[in-house]
Amino acid sequence: MHDHAPRQRLATHEVLNQPPVDSDLDLFALDQPLQQALAREAPEWVARRLAPLGEQVGSRRVQALGEQANRHPPELRLFDRHGRRLDEVSYHPAYHALMHLACDQGWHAVAWQEEARGGHQAHVAALYLLTQAEPGVCCPVTMTHAAMPALRHAPAVLAQWAPRLLAWDYDPSAVPMSDKPAVTLGMAMTEKQGGSDVRANTTRAEASEDGVRLVGHKWFCSAPMSDAFLTLAQTDDGLGCFLVPRFTPDGERNAIELQRLKEKCGNRANASAEIEYRHAWAQPIGEPGRGIATILEMVQQTRLDAATAPVGMMRQALLLAWQHVQARYAFGQPLAEQPLMRAVIADLALEVEAGVALSLRIARAFDSPHSEHEQGLARITPALAKYWHNKRAPGFMAEAMECLGGIGYVEETPLARLYREAPVNSIWEGSGNVICLDVLRVLGKHPEAVAALRDELAAARGQNAHFDHALGELERTLGMASEALMPRARWLAQRLAQCLQAALLLRHAPTPVAATFCRARLGEVSPAYGVLPADAPLAEILARVAPGS
Repeated sequence: MHDHAPRQRLATHEVLNQPPVDSDLDLFALDQPLQQALAREAPEWVARRLAPLGEQVGSRRVQALGEQANRHPPELRLFDRHGRRLDEVSYHPAYHALMHLACDQGWHAVAWQEEARGGHQAHVAALYLLTQAEPGVCCPVTMTHAAMPALRHAPAVLAQWAPRLLAWDYDPSAVPMSDKPAVTLGMAMTEKQGGSDVRANTTRAEASEDGVRLVGHKWFCSAPMSDAFLTLAQTDDGLGCFLVPRFTPDGERNAIELQRLKEKCGNRANASAEIEYRHAWAQPIGEPGRGIATILEMVQQTRLDAATAPVGMMRQALLLAWQHVQARYAFGQPLAEQPLMRAVIADLALEVEAGVALSLRIARAFDSPHSEHEQGLARITPALAKYWHNKRAPGFMAEAMECLGGIGYVEETPLARLYREAPVNSIWEGSGNVICLDVLRVLGKHPEAVAALRDELAAARGQNAHFDHALGELERTLGMASEALMPRARWLAQRLAQCLQAALLLRHAPTPVAATFCRARLGEVSPAYGVLPADAPLAEILARVAPGS
């Protein structure tokens, strides 16, 4: 690769010892772990449908769209020039082009249009690839996808919205739902005083002549340009779930006022807003007083996406680092042949491979509604994967930056925005402690989830001493009283996620990958990437990063 890098003579020096200029890449064809995970977890049609997306996402054109969408973040338009309220968000054309890339191919809809036939595997794999173009744009895609299970609790509302939610199209215009071929949905749950404690919400639902009106403030409204939002509000029966459209049934702008857009650390291509409901018209979703249970149907879906997105980002960072070290020479040989660098890249590759395996396995559980084992897994594994994948991502991005050196720290490479983006999915849909408490809740209240976990882990027992030792440790911990588990909730979530990853690799990955993962994650553990056993089979692991590139 280095021999083909172009040289250029400048006024005082020659530009050399640099990687080749960017080229079109097929991110599906280059991703052997993804292809193999799909081959075992999904029907054959899924890989066939995903293949063109891998070419598109890896193209220079789409990669440039991701960069532009970040360099030109959305802008708030509160009023038109005559002083009328608009409460709209204006986006750069690159953002809309990326939304078309996702929605025109139905990746927001595939889980429901092919439900129980591989749809969830297709959605998760597509999100993993789309994330490698621009993670922020994936937020409205995820929200639109995830709204369907919640809306099923209100059949009349579902009948109105489903045809446009599932349409293979994207229409950003601010007009009533009935005037659009396709719509997107967002979510507004948290408030200033409560945050993750949504039971402390103060937004009120008040009866009116034309239905229900909401009054209150939401501290975070994700994707505020959406055509409607699922939200929570207090009623006489307790906290309820509601759908709040941008336009009322008579075609007027609903009383949803955008106060400001958040200036976030990352996720810059996507807007997040503070909003006020000033007697906004809304439709109840689900049973009265069961708002949290209803909206958790949506959250369960978004958590799997929030577990998958960091794996996609890590894959993008890994590929950037591997391309660089293959072409860059230092101390007389390519960086990719330096033992220390090989250990770092191999360790990063192990993390990605384990994350891909776990994400696709959970997607299969989501797509198996008639299996008690699979539904037990689906109840607890999204929280485990969301917690652990996101804990690994920030350090991963920092390590990938180091592989590139100074150029990795500047905005010309995607690594700077990947690093800024890395914490977001750990916070969205429940930060670390909230997720770990939810894991304890499921373990305590859902014995079928515990049984499914035990069965899944037992399938790999006896193949690796480090894995078997970790399973014994887990069993002893799971046998503790609930009050004794509380201080160990983070350790338990981490260990369950790692053991699930290890079990999948032991059963399905090449032995060098699985054995090294077990040794480095469950045995000779280091908190830093790149600390692998001295005899780790680096060549076999690295051969899977980008075969044929």
